[in-house]
Amino acid sequence: MNWDIFLAPYTQTVDELKIKLKGMRKQFDYESRHSPIEFVTGRVKPITSIIEKAKRRGIALSNMEEEVQDIAGLRVVCPFVEDIYEIVELIRARKDFEIIEEKDYIEKNKESGYRSYHIVILYPVETIYGVKKLLAEIQIRTLAMNFWAINEHSLNYKYAGQLPEEVQTRLRNAAEAAFRLDEEMSKIRQEIQDAQKIFRRKND
Repeated sequence: MNWDIFLAPYTQTVDELKIKLKGMRKQFDYESRHSPIEFVTGRVKPITSIIEKAKRRGIALSNMEEEVQDIAGLRVVCPFVEDIYEIVELIRARKDFEIIEEKDYIEKNKESGYRSYHIVILYPVETIYGVKKLLAEIQIRTLAMNFWAINEHSLNYKYAGQLPEEVQTRLRNAAEAAFRLDEEMSKIRQEIQDAQKIFRRKND
C-alpha cells in the first residue's frame, strides 16, 4: 500500500474541518458572544497506530476506509460541559457532512474514567478523481476532560495498554476530580461569562 496516497485525502479532510470548526469559533468572537469553543486541534492517525488498530480488530487493510472511523480525528475543547452539547447541536445542523454515529461518554463515562462526546461523520472531500467520502471522528470535551485524556493516553503508551492496578485507580480518581471541577465551574458559569464580557469591553 502507498500510504502517502492513502492518507492524502485524510490530511485534506482534517485541514478543511479545522478551518470550518475554527470558523465557528470566530463567528462567536465577531458577535462578542461567549464561544463554546476554546480551541480546535486535528491530526491524521500515525501509520503504526492504524496498522495496530486494524490488527487488533481483525480489519483487513482493504477495508480500513469503511471500518476505521478515526484515521482523521478532530478535537474540539470547550470551557464548560454545557458548551459540549451546544457544539453538538451546531454540528448536527450543518449540511456539509453527514453524521454516522454519536457516542456520549459524558453521560456514561468509560470504565477508565474517560469522558468525551464523539461524533463520527462522513465527510465529502474533493480529490483530483472526484468526491471521496471519508469517515472522520470529532471529539468534544472540556479543558479538564482533555487534560485527563492526554495524560491517560501517555500512560497507556508507556505501559503498552497494560496499566498497573494502582495507576488505573489513581486515574479513575483523577477523572472524578476533573468532573467535579467541571461541575463546580458550571455553577459559576454565568459569573465567568459576565467577567469575560467586561474584560473584552475593556480591551476594545
